[in-house]
Order: sequence, then structure tokens, then C-alpha cells
Amino acid sequence: MTNFNTWIILGIITVVLLIIFWGKRNAVWGGLTIGIIIGLIVAIFYLFKGSGLNWPIIGKGAVLGTMAGFVAELLGILSDFIRKKKQ
Repeated sequence: MTNFNTWIILGIITVVLLIIFWGKRNAVWGGLTIGIIIGLIVAIFYLFKGSGLNWPIIGKGAVLGTMAGFVAELLGILSDFIRKKKQ
């Protein structure tokens, strides 16, 4: 049986979310951008520490940022649903 890493599973979910939300400006793509930027900043600290540029940190930042953007997108969809239901 193949041993799946949690980050690989989250990475696959991230790719699926990016495909679903392709072609329009939304929180998922914004979260990806912010996640990459924060991941780069943290990786630069690792670079100055002397252990080299830590690429997995950038990937993990991108995954976490995309997930946070998806949660924000879901909250927006839920808010629109509740607003329409009240009217």
C-alpha cells in the first residue's frame, strides 16, 4: 500500500480547487498568491540561516493560502445564500 503524505493530498485538493475556480478573480487565487509570498519570506529566513532555500516551505505556504482562500470564498457564497433567503 502506498504511503500518502498529508501534504501530497492537500496539494492535490489545492490543484482541484484552482481548476474549479479557474478564469475569474476570487479568494482562492488571491490566497495562493499571498501563500506563495509568505512562503517565500519564510524560505528566505531559512536561506539566511544557512540551510538553503527551503522549497517545500513555499509549497506549503501556497497550499495553506489556497485553502484559506477557499474558506473565504465559501463564506462569501454562504453570505450570498443567506442574504437571498432572507429577501
